[in-house]
Parts: sequence; C-alpha cells; structure tokens
Amino acid sequence: MSIKGLNMIGPHHVCVLYVATAGLQGSLMGSDEQEIVLLIYVIVDVVQNKIVGVQQYPIRPQTADINENILSEQLTSESVLTDELIKSTGRQLEDALNEFDAYCSSLHVDPHSAGFRLVTDGQLPLRQCLYPEACRKEIDLPRYYSTFHDLRKEVARFTRKTDELPQSVPDMLEYLQVKPEAENEFYKREAKDMVNIVQRLILEGYRFEVLETVNLTLEPGICSKDDEIDSNCVVRARGLPWQSSDQDIAKFFSGLNVAKGGVALCLSPQGRRNGEALIKFESQEHRDMALKRHKHHIGQRYIEVYRASGEDFLSVAGGKSSEAQAFLSRGAAVIVRMRGLPYDCTAKQVLDFFASGENSCTVLDGADGVLFVRKPDGRATGDAFVLFANESDAPKALSKHRECIGSRYIELFRSTTAEVQQVLNRSLESRTYEPEPLPPLIPHMPLLPQHFITSGTKKECIRLRGLPYEAQVEHILEFLGDYAKNIIFQGVHMVYNAQGQPSGEAFIQMDSEQSACITAQQKHHRYMIFGKKQRYIEVFQCSGEDMNLVLTGGIPAPVSPAKATPALLSPGMLPSIAPLPPTNIPPPPPPNTTVGQISQNMVSNVSPLGWDNPALFAQQQAQIIAQQNLIARQNQAQAQNEMILMNQIAQHNLAVLNQNVGPLSPNSSIAQNSVLKTPQMVPHLLSQPPFVMLPPRMAPLGLPRPQLAYPQHHLIPGGAQGVIPMMPHVAMKRSYGDAFNEQAAPTKRAFHAQGTLPVYQHFYPNM
Repeated sequence: MSIKGLNMIGPHHVCVLYVATAGLQGSLMGSDEQEIVLLIYVIVDVVQNKIVGVQQYPIRPQTADINENILSEQLTSESVLTDELIKSTGRQLEDALNEFDAYCSSLHVDPHSAGFRLVTDGQLPLRQCLYPEACRKEIDLPRYYSTFHDLRKEVARFTRKTDELPQSVPDMLEYLQVKPEAENEFYKREAKDMVNIVQRLILEGYRFEVLETVNLTLEPGICSKDDEIDSNCVVRARGLPWQSSDQDIAKFFSGLNVAKGGVALCLSPQGRRNGEALIKFESQEHRDMALKRHKHHIGQRYIEVYRASGEDFLSVAGGKSSEAQAFLSRGAAVIVRMRGLPYDCTAKQVLDFFASGENSCTVLDGADGVLFVRKPDGRATGDAFVLFANESDAPKALSKHRECIGSRYIELFRSTTAEVQQVLNRSLESRTYEPEPLPPLIPHMPLLPQHFITSGTKKECIRLRGLPYEAQVEHILEFLGDYAKNIIFQGVHMVYNAQGQPSGEAFIQMDSEQSACITAQQKHHRYMIFGKKQRYIEVFQCSGEDMNLVLTGGIPAPVSPAKATPALLSPGMLPSIAPLPPTNIPPPPPPNTTVGQISQNMVSNVSPLGWDNPALFAQQQAQIIAQQNLIARQNQAQAQNEMILMNQIAQHNLAVLNQNVGPLSPNSSIAQNSVLKTPQMVPHLLSQPPFVMLPPRMAPLGLPRPQLAYPQHHLIPGGAQGVIPMMPHVAMKRSYGDAFNEQAAPTKRAFHAQGTLPVYQHFYPNM
C-alpha cells in the first residue's frame, strides 16, 4: 500500500510530543503558569511502524537568570533534568520550535502535510502549556500544532472503554497490558512509554482518525434570549483591564475552544465595561481547563476565573432586539463602538469620519453598517456601533480614537456581538413604574456603600473633591501616582448623588494615617489631566467618622434602643440591626437610587434598594433620621433668631419711650443707622402683662418646641402712635456644605448690633 493510499485513511507519520514544565506535573500541569523546560519529539513511520527520528530540547525559561532553582522537586525526582543542565544546554522556546522544523526537513518529512500528526498525553501539553506560553511570548506556532491526537482517548477507543478515560501513562500501559520501559534513554521515561503505546496500537491495526482541534480565532455569533446554554460550559472572568476586547480575552484562554460569540463583556450601570466577562466554551472539558487558569495574568494583572451559569450568560449576551439581530447578521469581522457622538449625528457623518485621513477604512454595507443606540422615546444616546468587513480594518478604525466630529471628540473601542445586544437591551427596556421621589431635605446627599459607613476616628482616609464626572478608578490611581501603592485592597470608593450620577467626590482608604497625611499634603490642589480637561483636585485627610458625618448629614446617626457596641451600620452588624424608634414621618416609597462602588481590582453588581432588604432599609432609615434631625436643628436655630429679633425690637421701643423720640422719618439718622444707643432698660415693664403664650408647635421628631412669649403692641402698654420699630434684617442660610463641613467645628452665629444691646445667655444654650 502506498503512502498516498494511506493518506486517505490516516496519517503516514505520527509524532509523539512530550512536554514538561518547571512546576507541577500530571493533572495540574500548566495550572501554576510555569514555563516549559523540556520538549521531546519522537517521529514514528506508520507504514513500517518504526522510529525514524528523535529530538530532545531542554528549554531555558526566562527566569533562569533570576532564580537559582528553576525546576520543581517533583520534576527533578521523576527525570534526569537538573538546573545546571537547563542553564547550560537550554535554548529559547522559539528556537527549539524552529530547530524541529529544520530537523523534519532533513528527514524529508513535511510536518505541514495532512499525513503528519502530533500525539500527546492528554489535552494539557498543548492546550494548557504550549499555546498559553506561546501567546504570552508572542510566538506564532506552526499550523500543525492546531491538530493533534489525544493518546488517552485513542487508547479508550481501542479498548472500548470510552466512559472511563485513563488518567496517566501508567494507566494506558495497564489498559494495553504493556510493560513499563526499564531503560531510560530519554530525559523522562514516560516519553518512551508513550512511544511503546503508539507502536502497540499501530501493530494492532488501529487507525488514528479522530482529531482534536485548537481554534485559532474567535468566531462571532449571535445569542438569543430563547437559547439554551449549558451551565457546565460557562465561566466568569473578573479583574480584566477595562480596555480588554473579546479578542484579548480569547488570547487569555488561548488553546481552549471558545464557542461562537462566546465572549460577553459585562457593563456597569453607566454602560461602561466593569472588568468582568462571561465566556462560553464548546464543552465541559474546556470549561474545566479554563477554571485551572484562575489567577493567571494579563500583563501585570491577575485574572480570577469562576464557574457561572447559562442564565448568567444569557442575561448579558442574550438579545431580544430584531434590529440588533439584523445588524449583527451581516457577517462583519470587526465591530467598533463609538461613544460621545453629537445627538444629531447622521450615518453619513460616521462614514465620512472613517473614510477621511491617512488610515481611511470603509464601513461594511455603507449606512446599513451603522447602528445608532437610542432611548425608548427615540432620542439619541451618543453611542453607535459600526461594522467592518476585514480584520485588517480594525487597527485603521481604532487609530481614529479621540478624533472629532464637529466639536466633539469621539471615543472608539473594539466591541463584540454580546456588547451590542447588551447595550441595545438596556436602551430599549421599558421603564417600570417609579413613584415620584420625595423632595430631598438635603440636596444631592452622597451615597456610599453600606459597609463603608463607619465610626472610626483614625484619619486613615483621604477625600477627593472636584473630580471630573467622567473620572474612573484608574484615573484616580494615575492622579495619585506613587502614593496609590498605599491604598488598601478595594479601597477606592466613588461617591454618587441621590440621582445616581457621579458627585465628583471619592473616598480612599489608605494603609496608615501617615500615608493619608502625606498624600493629602502632596496632592492637594494638584491638577488632574482628563482628556482635554485640566481640573485641580482638593484632597483632605479624614477619618471614617468624618465620612459617616458626610453620609448622615453632619449629625451622628442615632442608635436603636438595643444599642450594640459597633456602629449602627458597621459591616458585621448589618444583618441583625434592631428596629429603629418610630418617627412621625412615614417611610418613603421604594427609592430609585442605586448605591455604586468601583474598586481597584473588582466591581461588583449593585441591586436597587428596596424595603424588602433589612440592611438596605436600615441605611435608608438612618438617612431619614439624619434629615429629620437636621430639620429639628434648623427650626431650633430659627426660633433662637426669632427670640433675638423680638428682644431687639423691645429694646428699641423702650429706648424710644424713655427718650420720648417722635415718629421716625425716612431721612432720620436712626432710620439710616442700624446702631441704637440703648439707655438703661426698665425691667418692671418686662414683667407686666399683657403677654400671649402661643401653643407649642411640634418638631419633626415629635418633640415639643420651647414655649416662646410673643409681646402685644411691641411690649409698650397702650401702644405708641407713629412709632416705627427698627427691624434689622436677620438672614439665616444653611447649606449642605455649611452644615456638614468636616474641616471645621459647627459655627455658632448670632446677630449683634453695634452698641450695648444686652444678650441673654439662655437664648444660646450651646455657647
């Protein structure tokens, strides 16, 4: 039988490929992200069933010059490899791959032909070791590495035990009743055992027909809300760089087969990428290998990988818009998201935007390749998606990032089919009934995450004010520079106002008071460059108690009767908060605000506040009580000012009576002057009737206000015709900043006319 005839029914050459890394071996190989230190190639002629070529390549890892000990104890105990051997005879991985190609050419064997196949011990050598490392080192593997035979599955098919795969080379030897190799001509004995297994299968007439394939590209796909997704094939990746695209995520899982359209980037409530993604694989086997890449790296960032469900994937990637389905079915290779478009932008302006300049590119299908994102009422959102036919158009299109349409600069990002679905789903969702919110007693009260409410007095935090509304965590870290290294884990907290919009403030938890002090001193009134904007930022050192005052309106939050030692809303006490004392203000309807938090390495999803959740209800109730207390303090201050005013009126009228002053004219010196020369008062007049005691009004907290005496006839018995009392203007203005400024003590102000007017101490109980 000729080679050509064999080519129709199977390979004419099989190459046993054995891979070893510097770290863990066996079923955990590749999970520790260690580099490859050994490649063994053994070429077997299938027709003659004999070995025609052997090559062993010790590989020198990049850490060889840094670490004295390279190999793990497990590897050195199972092989003849040593650290000295690797350092002296090792070569770079790319050089070893090229040397093997040249070796095959010397044997007149074409590894790129369909009759040449690789055989490995399971899936891990190629999928978990060679492909990820080649991707990290930007090595283009030859095409023949993308197809291979899994020797474990081949043995299971031969023995017809497909329901129970062998888990190691000794298991395969036992299945075939082959004796282990006694002589050790290879760096690792298992390589020789694999060759013996392959030759035994060929001797028995077995054909290597079922190929394993490594997908080299991520294929686009459309997912519908009605699709059924196997939960055993989905993972969630967390901690991704915010600028990561679906292609970057596919590279992170290089060697594993991601399903069509299987990368769904998660978006924050503001529509921005939040560093998470859901990935759907072709099978559970690939999902299990993906979970072993937990805390592997993209650049300097480690990525967390967890199990996820099919419902999670559908909630992000599933589409229900027919417009999106028609748009995505045009078969584009590249999708670009545009953000910041003028609201009146047209498709022609978008086409001209990409067609102009040096790196011009053509949009697929013209105006039909542009999809504007609109609100349910048809208004523009400033976002759009654009299709391009070829992969080569992607760098050209993205090179126009921050170029302008009219007077607005446009942000460009590579997008995915799942992101298109997600954005359109959010924009077209009909809003549920939202009751009118109560008018805020404290305008723009900032909201913080529950666990951030604390009563600590150590000034281990800093407060940033004046941030651009578009600023994110990464911009704050860039602004702080070297001082950002002193931020504790997940210690950056953005503050949103009552409407759910950024307030321009942030709280940052530092690792010590000294770090917070130095950061505040060095970064106060420094400039943050954000695009074309230049904003100076105020930086203050503060404590947890200061932040609690900001949140609760400047007044310490009251504690329930069953008072516990920790603060009302300390992290450990949230689930068991006792009922708060009743108030005379009924609870408001379910609020429509959302508490948001962005952390340095993780951004978690935030559910809307509701009265069903006791912890969230407690936080809302604490804010309501703080607002009520503020109103009570304001009413008390107003009452004190009224008393001051009435006292001054009485003094002026008595002065007029004692001096026998006639009616005041507009041009008189007294009318023009607020300075009154007050003579000795007549005390007996103050004790004489008539006085009227008004009934007490109720304060918001249900406490009776102090009884105030209001005089009749300006405290002058019988009245005085023509007397116009001097009524100085007493203004009271209390803003949110005045009431809750943590940088200064509460201000105690009172009106004092220039002169000798007496001030009664009981009117100022806090002085």
